[in-house]
Amino acid sequence: MSEELVKSVQEMLKEETWTRATISNYTKNNLMELSEIVEKARNENCVEEVKKICDEQLAHTKDSIIALYISGMLGLKQGDLDNSSLVNLVDIFEKNHKEPVVTYLCESILDIDPNNKFALRTLAEIYRNANDDKAWEIYEKIVKIDYEEAEIAKILAEHYENAGDSDNATAYYKKALLRFVNAKNMTAVKETWTRLVSMIPDEIDFFLLVQRKIEKSISADKSALLMHDLYPYYKDNSKWDTAIDILKIILTIDPKDNWARNEIAACFKGKYADHSNVEEYIRSSNLNSSFRNVFEAINDFEKHIAFDAKNFVYHRTWGVGIIRKVENDKLQINFGKKNGVKEMSLKMAVSALQPLAKDHIWVLKATQSKEALVKKFKEDKDKSWALKTIIRSFGNSCDLKRIKAELVPSILTPGEWTSWNTAAKKTLESDPTFGINPNNINEYMVRDKKISTEEKLSNEFKAQKQFMPRVEVFGKYLDTEEADKENDFFSEMYNYFVGFLKAFSQVNENVVGSYLVVQEVSSRLPNLAYKPSFSFAELYKEIDNPRKMYEDLKDGKSIKLQDKFLESIKLLPNWVDQYILLFPTVLKKSMLDDLVKAGQTEKVQKLAATAFENYKDYREAVLFFFENCQKDEWFKSANISTQKQLISIVNIIGQTYREIDNHIDTTENKKIGKNAKKLIFGDEKSPVNVFADYMLSCSQEEMTHLYTLVDDISELEPTIKQGLRNRILEKYPDYKFRTHEEKSSTPKGMLVTKAKLDEKKALEQKMQTIDIPAIAKEVADAKEKGDLKENAEYIAAKEAQHKLNNDLKRLQGELARAQIFDPTTATTSMVSFGTVVVLTDNNSGKDEKYTIMGPWESDPDAGIISYMSPFGNQLLDSKVGETLEFTINEHKYNYTVKSIKLAK
Repeated sequence: MSEELVKSVQEMLKEETWTRATISNYTKNNLMELSEIVEKARNENCVEEVKKICDEQLAHTKDSIIALYISGMLGLKQGDLDNSSLVNLVDIFEKNHKEPVVTYLCESILDIDPNNKFALRTLAEIYRNANDDKAWEIYEKIVKIDYEEAEIAKILAEHYENAGDSDNATAYYKKALLRFVNAKNMTAVKETWTRLVSMIPDEIDFFLLVQRKIEKSISADKSALLMHDLYPYYKDNSKWDTAIDILKIILTIDPKDNWARNEIAACFKGKYADHSNVEEYIRSSNLNSSFRNVFEAINDFEKHIAFDAKNFVYHRTWGVGIIRKVENDKLQINFGKKNGVKEMSLKMAVSALQPLAKDHIWVLKATQSKEALVKKFKEDKDKSWALKTIIRSFGNSCDLKRIKAELVPSILTPGEWTSWNTAAKKTLESDPTFGINPNNINEYMVRDKKISTEEKLSNEFKAQKQFMPRVEVFGKYLDTEEADKENDFFSEMYNYFVGFLKAFSQVNENVVGSYLVVQEVSSRLPNLAYKPSFSFAELYKEIDNPRKMYEDLKDGKSIKLQDKFLESIKLLPNWVDQYILLFPTVLKKSMLDDLVKAGQTEKVQKLAATAFENYKDYREAVLFFFENCQKDEWFKSANISTQKQLISIVNIIGQTYREIDNHIDTTENKKIGKNAKKLIFGDEKSPVNVFADYMLSCSQEEMTHLYTLVDDISELEPTIKQGLRNRILEKYPDYKFRTHEEKSSTPKGMLVTKAKLDEKKALEQKMQTIDIPAIAKEVADAKEKGDLKENAEYIAAKEAQHKLNNDLKRLQGELARAQIFDPTTATTSMVSFGTVVVLTDNNSGKDEKYTIMGPWESDPDAGIISYMSPFGNQLLDSKVGETLEFTINEHKYNYTVKSIKLAK
């Protein structure tokens, strides 16, 4: 059947003749007939053959309507990026004034590709020429899907302005302006900026945003000229602060702009019209004189004007004060009861004092009682008042560290700060009056007007300078349901990722991450889909180390880049081998399940066997298989014995201790070791000791071998070994342990009771927070009393300080080794920690009673001895009826163990 279709197309192309008369006779019906051929080619799976014939025809007859239509439509249905055949076809019909045919053709293209920009533009022009309102709907769609389209945005703005729809007109003028800036079309920028200044002059944040963009991407001087146009509105309406800010921007760009310099002086006169010395301060600061640096002059003026009666100031020694009187060049300032009233010249005040606003946090602390201030902060439910007060106190840019310093402990306790901080973070994120400092991602700002969620997230995106944090912000935007995904804030962020794909030359995590981000947007928002010039398969071939790539994508959690990476890999022809390669890094059960479902059980079993065989290289995979796959049929039939699994994990534990001793990946090794011990020995939450249960199910010879493997790890916690010994003695009461070998390798840990550990931790806290600061003060006080060589008080204080520091270091070392003794592991089958032993002295016949505890609990006078002392160590592991002979410090001992019971 397909052969017949191919021949039929060949015949049609041979018969086709191209004349102007033929084109003029073409109708919609002719294209519908060609459309049927396209569908037949797809249904009969001969698309490639038919398209090839048409392309060959176009090679020598470029205006073949049949070839252009069939090749173009087949390519479009296949998702080809090149639609030049259809563009040429439309052009032919447009030149011959066949509007109905062009309309049908464009609509057919849009049925297949709803976002085809060429078809949309052509159709919109046809409708607009016919005065059909459908043109405006299509124009809106073009502006939504084409983030670079500025002219049509401007046309829409003018359309809505003429229709009296100011909201839509403003929105489209804004889009047009931002896009003209991106296109660096300064003529259009100037025209659109002027229009918006006449419509929305109050939206200062928007204009400042555009000014920054122009300064960065086009020209600082041109951005300043635009601010000249905005300034008159704020001056004429006496909005002095904003007018002054605009002039400061202009002067920052051109400090020699005399017009701006004179205007800022005029604005200061307007702002401080009620101040008696404003003229004098403008004169003395040389604000109107071009010879002085303009910002030095502004700074001088602002400091002088701030020193007026009833204003607050701050001195680094005297604290907060209030200006009581200003006479001539003298200031009288009250610094409170402690520091009293001070007098100084205005010149000294300018250099020594910092002016403070009446609502500065330092002023509030100085003028209100602590009780009143605490109450006010606690009544501030969403923390917005407190946040605004503190942030504005420090130049309207402040991080949480600074905020904490102002609140703790003067207003909030450390405990109260935790919950306050959590609530404050929610407000900072959700309240549109707060924003991120674009120059420092850690600092927050307060805005005079609320900004949209979109702009807030856009500012946060710009403040982030690294790729993965930007992915996080973009993912937050994408997940925010109410956030507009069709505005220029979103497009600017989205184009950041698209840009990596357009400029792709060498693969890295930014390119792969961008590909996955763009794919996610394309799946969620099909109208914004971007088709890269390469496939994921082509991208993946360029990745040298897929495991490392997976790890590098770990920070993109909001869009789940790692999951998207795996999903994309699963669509590859060789996904099975790639999953096997990646699993030891990824460690996801779903990967194993997918492989088993795909009939790849043998490969999964081989992977598991390889992991246990080469446990040094597959440590985390070994632990994963042991914890998560024991009940899986494929694992049960993999013939990996329980003994092999347990021995592998014991060896992993030993390896982690060795690497920790050698300072190799200490944090990672501690984490792996802790997890391994929990899996086989249990913990408080999961007390099942899998190792002990299996060990005791073996023959005595195998049991000894398994216990020895654990016992040989000298760094392992004594409680684990003690627990295993107790379980062995329960089954084999007469079992003999390797006492000599065991005692020759003393565990590094130190058994302690919980009560004693708590006591020592409290002592450490006291030494750090009370004793050491106190002795440091003694040293400082003594140092001020003269010659240090003959200062007995200083020497004594230094010696005491040295001893205290050494005591603290020793205590901290012991705390690091301390292991809490688990009372449930105590046994009376042998002498051990937590037992009371009665010994009969075979020389005197008298009984001696000892309680075996740790070094911290030791009290020889009370019969409590440390298991780590020479005497206590000789008693360990002995049983009732055993005779003990040993020598310590040339004294010979001869005892028989009479009884063993648990200590209270």
